[in-house]
Amino acid sequence: MSAASGSPSPSSLAPGPGPVQITSEQIQARVTELAARIRQDYAGREPHLICVLNGAFMFHADLVRALDMPCTMDFLQASSYGNAKQSSGEVRLVKDLQFPISDRHVILVEDIVDTGITMNYLLHYLEGRGPATIKIAALLSKPSRRKVEVPVEYLGFTIPDAFVYGYGLDRSQYDRNLPFITSQE
Repeated sequence: MSAASGSPSPSSLAPGPGPVQITSEQIQARVTELAARIRQDYAGREPHLICVLNGAFMFHADLVRALDMPCTMDFLQASSYGNAKQSSGEVRLVKDLQFPISDRHVILVEDIVDTGITMNYLLHYLEGRGPATIKIAALLSKPSRRKVEVPVEYLGFTIPDAFVYGYGLDRSQYDRNLPFITSQE
């Protein structure tokens, strides 16, 4: 364990990344496709993209750059994992929005929709703030783990029930910087 963070040290984790599940090139191609759909769906409007920290930061940054249209953004942080590999089922808001979203066209940008519990919580929480519309963009979805169905309008990839990390998703706070999605064997 790292004394400073309470997280395991790199040496206590399993050796390096496992097999690449989704390559950097596949991710970037899909981000470009999703951005094109969003541009089409939001023509004449300015979407407000909310990044769900920490895991979605890379997906959010690439998506916003690929949009090539006027938009605004904000960040919030919710957690149901802590340092665990599976959701605890209890959602905790860690960081709230900085800007109002009343009458805005919100796109909630998430790394992975697993059980759906966190997304369901965030949808209801944000709906209470009066956005004109709210949609979800998620890089990954694990439908086999779903406990609560949530509408994901902009989906990168559907994956099987495996622990994945990289491209923003962490392995005990490590490996978020990998440019691809991998899994632990």
